[in-house]
Order: sequence, then structure tokens, then C-alpha cells
Amino acid sequence: MAIQQQVKNSNTPQLLSLAILGVLVLLYAPLLLHWLDGWLHKNISTEHEYFSHGLIGLPFAAYIVWLQRKQWQRLPDIIHPLGPVLLLVGGVFYLSGVAEWVNLSFPAILAGLCLWFKGMPGVKLQGFPLLLVFFATPTAGPYLIAPYTLPLQSFIAGTAGFILNQFGMEVTVDGVNLYVGGRIVEVAPYCAGLKMLFTTMYVSLMLLYWTGALSSRRTTNWFLLIAVVISISANILRNTALTFFHGTGQEAAFKWLHEGWGGDLYSGCMLLVLVPLLNRINSYFSTSETQPEAEA
Repeated sequence: MAIQQQVKNSNTPQLLSLAILGVLVLLYAPLLLHWLDGWLHKNISTEHEYFSHGLIGLPFAAYIVWLQRKQWQRLPDIIHPLGPVLLLVGGVFYLSGVAEWVNLSFPAILAGLCLWFKGMPGVKLQGFPLLLVFFATPTAGPYLIAPYTLPLQSFIAGTAGFILNQFGMEVTVDGVNLYVGGRIVEVAPYCAGLKMLFTTMYVSLMLLYWTGALSSRRTTNWFLLIAVVISISANILRNTALTFFHGTGQEAAFKWLHEGWGGDLYSGCMLLVLVPLLNRINSYFSTSETQPEAEA
């Protein structure tokens, strides 16, 4: 009887975890499928597309949680007072029916469950996966930021015009508009590269975590800074190419790079550059740290 009781007690937490996982799947599977469909087919709002990095971020977050499952089980069971609050907030958001609130209920519920079962140690353990989920959750953030991108738009337009002028094209820049070949190209707020910048920062954080470099503040700061510069530079070159295609009447190439899979290919190639960049920065700082010891 004692052995049966021990087996029963050991199975109870696992059954509870499976039950909670089942409820989460029932509640949020339709929402996550909606996100996935929108990111893949681009049949949702422009603001929603800004979070398409969730295609790789959410599976990566789930993978981290799976790797840390034994550490999670070893944590003591502690209920933090903020846990029930977040669960209540998440539940209210989910039942509200407001799209953005329903979206935000997902990270709120996950954080609330961590606090409910393991307290602050649980949140610290799952902090990075929670961060990935939060930054992949579609919100109105890009819509709120867009009105303040005018200086960046003007900078991109001016730089693109300057580059094309160096190649002998007659380009006139007027604020965020470029006039070339009797045609006008506008560097709109959504062409300012915010989506590429968001994706770059998100993927950079994933790479820093994966390589263990996130623990080095110097490596992290330099890598993120250079990644931002690369993202902005890549967007300037993209807008320059778009202006060239539109100004010379190459509409097929313009649509391919602007709305087709060419833009995704371009962004993917830019993101691949981050891998050797991080390796180079890691190698540089590792060498600089060991150099004094070698000289001594």
C-alpha cells in the first residue's frame, strides 16, 4: 500500500501538468494557428507581420523549456502572490474578445503559471522563453511607433538618392519621396525597416543565448550594436534597389523584392551574416582576454 501511495503521489504532479498543458492547447491552439497562417501567407495586418520572427522564436522557446524540464521539476513548489493576479488578468484578456488583449493573454497566462507553481525561481528559469514569447506576441507597437519614423525615412530616402546619383541616375529627393525617371517612390513608415530591425534584434538575442554569449555584457552590447547597423544598412540598400527597379520600369523585379519572396530571401541572407559576426566578436574578445596572460 505504501508503494502504491508513493507511485500515486509521484504521478499527481505529472497528471496536473498534462492537464494544464491540455487546457492551454485547447485555448491557444486556434490563436497560434491564426498567427502562423498570417505570418506564412501575409493575409493579416502589416503590424501583425512585424512579429513573423515568432515562426522561429516560439519553437525555440518550447525547445528551451523542454531542455530545462528537469531543472523545473527540482525547483521547490512556491506560490507567488503575483501568479494568481497574472492568471486573472490573462483570463480577463482572453474573454474580452479584443484581438490584442487576447494575444497578450498568452504570455500573461504563461508567466502566471510559472509564478503559481514555482514562484520567482520559476520565472528566472523560464525567463528567456517567456521573453521570446512576449516579443513574438502581435501587438499595436509598430502602429504606435510608425508616426515617429519620419527622420529615419528621410535618412533612408536621402542615402538611397545619393547612392543612385553616384551611378549616374538622375534622382531628386524631397523629404521621404524620390523622383526618378518620371516616377515617384515613397519611403513610407512601413518601409523604414522596423520589421527587419525587430527581426534582427530578436534573432540576435536567440544567437546570443544559444552560444552562451548572453552572459558577456561586452559581447552582447557590441553584437547588438553592429547588428542594428547591419539591419539599417541592409534596408537602405533594399530601398535603393526598389527605387532603381521602379524608376527604370522593372515592375516585376520591384514586386518580387517589395511584396514577393525576394524580400524574405533578402532578409534571410542578411540574418545569416549575424552568425559569422557573432563568432568573430566572440573570438576577438576571447583573444583579448587571454592576451595579457600569454604576455605575463
